[in-house]
Amino acid sequence: MSARTLRLFVLLVIIPGLALAGVAKHVSHEHWTKQYDRYFRKYTKHYFGPHVDWRWFKAQGIAESGLKADALSRVGAKGIMQILPSTYEEIKKKNPHFTQIDEPRWNIAAGIFYDRMLYRRWKKGALPTEQRLPFALASYNAGYGKVSKAFKRAKSRHGDIKQWEQVAPFTPRETRHYVSRIKDLMEPEE
Repeated sequence: MSARTLRLFVLLVIIPGLALAGVAKHVSHEHWTKQYDRYFRKYTKHYFGPHVDWRWFKAQGIAESGLKADALSRVGAKGIMQILPSTYEEIKKKNPHFTQIDEPRWNIAAGIFYDRMLYRRWKKGALPTEQRLPFALASYNAGYGKVSKAFKRAKSRHGDIKQWEQVAPFTPRETRHYVSRIKDLMEPEE
């Protein structure tokens, strides 16, 4: 291996890997702020009921922004839940009490509300209830249309679809990693 190839390998593989190694901590780890937990709890219960673990949405916030309230993506998505202003305006039509997208409380509430909308859209299929959340999270990341197309491609290949893992290979790589990251954050630490 040439010195140039080795440097390129270190820059493209090793350094990003080391950077991510410290971020793969469980959602309840002290590394992650608890500052917004009350909002994740409140709005999960409000939109999903008490049967859904609120930490799924905190893990989503970690995957989206690292729980940074001032996060801004290159496409203009804002806040902890990385919501596009246009999506936020649509959500506000149904929730006029949501004020500013930049306020963590309303950003989290809007993100969980949007997750609930996507979760309900997946109810139309024959998915088991416990499998709808990964599909909703994937749709939050890639858009419902892309994940729905992936579902149809997987169904044409495999027949009856009962779990996310059957559809994941047909989704964009970023989306597969996104859902996997959230699931990893929910795994208990050893």
